[in-house]
This record gives sequence, C-alpha cells and structure tokens, in this order.
Amino acid sequence: MVDEQRISRIVKDVLSNMDTSAAATPKRKQLGVFDTMEEALDAVGKAYAQFRKYNLAQREAIISQIRKLTHEEAETMAKLAVEDTKMGNVYHKILKHHLVADKTLGTEDLDTRAFSGDGGLTLIEMGPYGIIGAITPSTNPSCTVICNSICMLAGGNAVVFNPHPHAKRISAYAVDMVNRAVLAAGGPENIVATVANPTMETSNVMVNHPSVKMLVATGGPGVVKMLLSSGKKAIGAGAGNPPVIVDETADIKKAAKDIIDGCTFDNNLPCIAEKEVFALNAIADELIHHMLKNGAYLLNAAELRELEKVATQWVTNKKGNKVQVINKDCVGRSAKVILEKIGVTVGDDVRCILCETDFSHPFVQIELMMPILPVVRVATFDEAVEMAVKAEHGNRHSAHLHSKNVDHMTQYAKAIETTIFVKNAPSYAGIGFNAEGWTTFTIAGPTGEGITSPRSFTRIRRCVLSDALHII
Repeated sequence: MVDEQRISRIVKDVLSNMDTSAAATPKRKQLGVFDTMEEALDAVGKAYAQFRKYNLAQREAIISQIRKLTHEEAETMAKLAVEDTKMGNVYHKILKHHLVADKTLGTEDLDTRAFSGDGGLTLIEMGPYGIIGAITPSTNPSCTVICNSICMLAGGNAVVFNPHPHAKRISAYAVDMVNRAVLAAGGPENIVATVANPTMETSNVMVNHPSVKMLVATGGPGVVKMLLSSGKKAIGAGAGNPPVIVDETADIKKAAKDIIDGCTFDNNLPCIAEKEVFALNAIADELIHHMLKNGAYLLNAAELRELEKVATQWVTNKKGNKVQVINKDCVGRSAKVILEKIGVTVGDDVRCILCETDFSHPFVQIELMMPILPVVRVATFDEAVEMAVKAEHGNRHSAHLHSKNVDHMTQYAKAIETTIFVKNAPSYAGIGFNAEGWTTFTIAGPTGEGITSPRSFTRIRRCVLSDALHII
C-alpha cells in the first residue's frame, strides 16, 4: 500500500531542490537540464564524443544503475508526475515506473550476425545513430524519458529531450535521475539532456540541428507529422483508439474485470487502453452486470447527454470547420472527479464511467483518454469486427478481444492490423505488464517499428573481410 503522506514528504523535499519556476534558485543544479536547447545540444555533443568509446559492458553497467534508481525513486516520480500534469493515478504510475525498470530491454537486444564462406567473413552489427532528438508526452512523461534513455543508451546513442511543457518538472527530474545513474556508473556527464522550459521553439531547434541524426516523437498526430517531414530518420508513436470485442464464447466475468482494469489503469492515459467495447447481444447484459461489480457506474440517458457536454467540446479548426474534440481538463482525471462535473456523487470505489451508445457516438469515435467506456451492442461477430476496424480509424495501434474462438481471434487480428493485439487480458498485457514480452512507452505504429527497443535506435552496419577468417 502506498503511504500518501510519505510520498508528499518526499516530493516536497525533491521540489525544494528543483528549479520549478523561472525565478527560483535551485539548491542543486539538475544534471542535464539547460536553459537553452543550444546549450543542451552542445553538452550532449561533448558527452557523446566520450560515450562512443564505451563498450557493451560499460553501457550495460549504466543501464543497470538507471534501473536501480528508477525503482528507488518510483514513488517520488509518480507523485510529481500527477502534481505536474494533474493527470493520472499515483499508484498506477508507481507500477509503471517499476515496469520500465524491469522490462525495458538493454544491450541484450543488440545481436551480431556473421556469414562465412569461400569469400571470407561478413559481420552485421547494430551501430548507433549518434545524437537522438526525442519529443515526449505529458501522459507518461518520466516513464517515456527513462524507457527511451535505456533503449537509446543501450544502442550507443546520446539523447536530447524536448518534453511536453505541461510535464516539464517531472521530465527534468527524470533526466536528472538518469544522469545521476550514468555518473554513478562511471559514464559521461550530460549524455542525456533537456531544457528547463520546453517550447515549440526549442523543439524546432532540436529537430533542425545538424548534430541530431535521428528523431523520435511520442505523442499526437501533429508532432509525429512534423518529425516525419523533417528529412531525417524519424520514429513516430502516434495516437490510438483501441476497440475491444467480447463474443459469446468469452469468460464474461473475467472479461468484465479485465476490461475495467485496463480501461482505468492510470485513468485511461495509456494509448493502449480500452476505449470502446463492442459486445455481442447474447452476452451484453451479463458483461455490463459484471462491469458494475468491478467499479463501473452506468450512466442514464440524461447523464450521458450532460457528460458529452463536459468531456468534449466544439472548436473551429484551421480550415474553419467546427469539430468535436476532447476537453483536456478531463483527460486523465478519475471517474469520481469527472462525474462530479455533471452533479453525480459516487464513492472512491467507482473507477469507470460506463455508458451504452450507438456506433456514431463521439465517445466511440474520439480517443478520450478518460475512464469513460462506451458499450455498443452488436448482432454478430462480423459486425463487431467491421465496427472495431472503423472505430480504430486506421491508427494501427492497439486492439483487444475476449473470446475462446481461435477463428475469431484470427479474423479480428487480420482485419484490425494493429501493432498490439491482446486476447483475454487487460490492455496493459500488451506492454508486458503481468504478461510476457518487453515494455516500451514509445509504440511506433505510424513508422512501423512497433514496440520499440534498443535495436529500433540503431543502424545496421556491415563489416566485410575478403578471403580470410573462414576455416572450413
């Protein structure tokens, strides 16, 4: 159990040593945190010149120390992330930090291949890009910084982060922590860096700087599009709107709990989380019944209309058209807080807002990133698949299924074409939480790298020795 008073004391101690405003004077300068992007890039360049000489064992020693500090400071970072962004759940963020520490791949992901024959010997090795520029989100700020740092350093790279402005304090803390770990392991100073006050201007400097050889964006479609048009090698982790299907063969009781657990993890901030449910008519009532037993509150028609006004808003886009978008003030908030906005009072046991809608409802079509879960009844599995594919909007991010029918699993997987496809488990199983496989918080669907790992941030290099070192 997390001791909230203990966490608050820790965070106060941390903040007393941090530069949390332009006028503040820090007691200890944070490592790797600079006033300008130019300074950050210059420092990283100097560090990278040293780091290029480090072998795999030295890189792995650094990564081991990052894992250690991440475990030790998980509570501090979780609390600060919630205070900084006003989003998410402290306990779940603690779990996410431990997940990153345990299941982010290190240098073991870099394999060397060799080909020998009459013509000699050829080696295929994974080499670094150099300095990587990374844009990170407010939804999983420190987890993304730490996960990216482990992967990129494992690949032999240095990295400069331009975090989301709403997560600048926690992102700076994570960069400082990584650098403390690097120094403790005998690594170079400032191999990971950021700016104290990230802006669009600092991002542009990073993207266009000649020393930055690769770009990585974890965020919405706008930032991914910007990086992909930069002319540099870019990895883009974009948006999702993951649908979940429940058919008549599923373990309905378990499916209900799994869906609520996944949908409400960190208040639905993860892009992999269940966003809408397509339930076959034959089991829909039973599914909803068990969802209510697992912390869901079912809206009536009037409450649904009111919640739509609160959770979404109409804005005018650049083309002059009115479009419905999420209300950012509700993103990552708890079910209890969101329900209070429409005059509904519930206990702390309520963690999900459940509603029955038709397919066209905005709660189905828009990725909310709130613990609001629309349920759409369907007559057949074919209809469910067709709707799920449309609701996913071609993001090819994540999708989920509860079924014991292997043919249904195959049909849905082929149709949805997502990077992650989870069957009979909460959505977070897709990133290795209580499941097999490694984790990442940069899921690169748009550019195809998928569940990124150290090899995602390396170049394939070929070394050929002619007519030698073949011994048969």
